[in-house]
Amino acid sequence: MALIRYSQPQTDPFGKRFSDIIDEFFNDAVATRQAGFSPRIDISENEKQFLIDVALPGVNKDDIDVNLENGRLTISGERKFESEDEGKQYHRVESHYGSFTRTFQLPDNVDDNSVSAAYKDGILEISIDKSEEKLKKQIKVK
Repeated sequence: MALIRYSQPQTDPFGKRFSDIIDEFFNDAVATRQAGFSPRIDISENEKQFLIDVALPGVNKDDIDVNLENGRLTISGERKFESEDEGKQYHRVESHYGSFTRTFQLPDNVDDNSVSAAYKDGILEISIDKSEEKLKKQIKVK
């Protein structure tokens, strides 16, 4: 019976370096093709309104636009890469930078005049009230 030394993949120094080289190659290749990113969004609703949370850490509030037109809500903006620190050498940048746009078709039962947006702690919170007049009504058949 021969003994073979067990090597965990996470602790193998050669495998880790090779993996880093491959990751950097593909990440750099993809990053050069993308001029933007797509922020993560959570959409929920309660009895009275729709709630949309958009994760935008590091984005300046003045660089965010929220528009409602023809029942379509559009959220757009830009996260700028600021490398003003002289003498700072980046070895890896995994954050996403550039412009973004997300568009959603809203249901018919929203009140277009009730859209409000607030930005706090890197989360854009949008709320849209439901319209009482446009809610579905049960019609009795005679």
